[in-house]
Amino acid sequence: MFDVLPFETPLIDAPIALATMLFGLVALAFLLERRFRWAETVGASLLVIAFGALLSNLEVVPLSSAVYGIVTGPVTSLAIAWLLLSVDLTALRTAGPRMLGAFTLAAAATAVGALTASWLLGGVLGEVTWKLAGVMTGTYSGGSLNFVSVGRALELPDSLFTAATASDNVMTALWMGVTLAAPLWWARFYPPAPPAPTHSRAAGDGKGAEDESEEGRVTASLLAPVPLRLLDLALLGTLGLALLWLAETVAAWTPSVPSVIWLTTLALAVGQIPVVQRLDGALHLGTLALNLFFVVIGIGSRVSEILTVGLEVFWYTALVVVVHGLLIYGVGKLLRFDVLTLSIASQAAVGGPSTALAVGVARGREDLALPGVMVGLLGYAVGTYLGLGVAALVARMMGVG
Repeated sequence: MFDVLPFETPLIDAPIALATMLFGLVALAFLLERRFRWAETVGASLLVIAFGALLSNLEVVPLSSAVYGIVTGPVTSLAIAWLLLSVDLTALRTAGPRMLGAFTLAAAATAVGALTASWLLGGVLGEVTWKLAGVMTGTYSGGSLNFVSVGRALELPDSLFTAATASDNVMTALWMGVTLAAPLWWARFYPPAPPAPTHSRAAGDGKGAEDESEEGRVTASLLAPVPLRLLDLALLGTLGLALLWLAETVAAWTPSVPSVIWLTTLALAVGQIPVVQRLDGALHLGTLALNLFFVVIGIGSRVSEILTVGLEVFWYTALVVVVHGLLIYGVGKLLRFDVLTLSIASQAAVGGPSTALAVGVARGREDLALPGVMVGLLGYAVGTYLGLGVAALVARMMGVG
């Protein structure tokens, strides 16, 4: 019933056409956000996810393409590098401990969600439930890196791996929408977020902050004009690519450490160099590249894929995320966390460092984004162990494994 258009092949399929479409959707989202209050409330990042999902489910664009691989690979890595080059490490003094506490709550909420889903749906899924519990706990406490590592460790069947991947793509995109919208829609029900440092480079170009208003220093406006210097852009392009190359080179020498950890560490270190701090445009380039990634996330959310692999796995995945959400926003409110910190910590668990970074940037709080990235990297370290632990617990409860 989802074949609503009689297209035998997607209308937009050629690589150049797909790349044009990705940039066009991002431009449209920024234009809407700038001109309409409702779009400003929703946010450009959520809009591009919705646009991508709509085109994908109407089968206007293909579900897979080499273009998407470029975006989710080097383009997203460049986004991480550029965004981290614009981050001030002193922000950790104001948000680090709170973010760590919120992330601990997020990881625990995921584990409870997996146990709850296994208890409610174990009779339907059968003996593979414990493996699914481990994979979903891993991926929603550290991102896709843990999905793969736990899946391999548990020898997840190919059919179940496909079903879980499709379900994970949809729920990750949907949850990204929730965490982007929550700071706007639910903020009045939670304590206020800690104030942003007035010296944060996120608030301006780093050279004229003393002339800005208090509001301008605290909140970054990604649509505001910035000085455009070709030398700065060329240097940022050089730095971004050099950091990617260096991170991959070092990762090849240390195969046990993911390259994203080296990329994050190197970008943060280079970003503290005074001459780099004076470069304009890193935040804007990174935000543009990251929104291209969001379009691809939306495109991966195709309902027909879920129907093909089976709804049981999708409902299991959805239940894990729903319980996670209820606990982190419910218990988090009782513990007097602000909703933005909870949203960033939740994305650090569900999507990993890049999506945690994205929520902070999209809401103009890069000072909170860095702690989100750091707990997301912590999720890489603990997610696999937590996933395997929950799998073992569910297997013992079911008497299998």
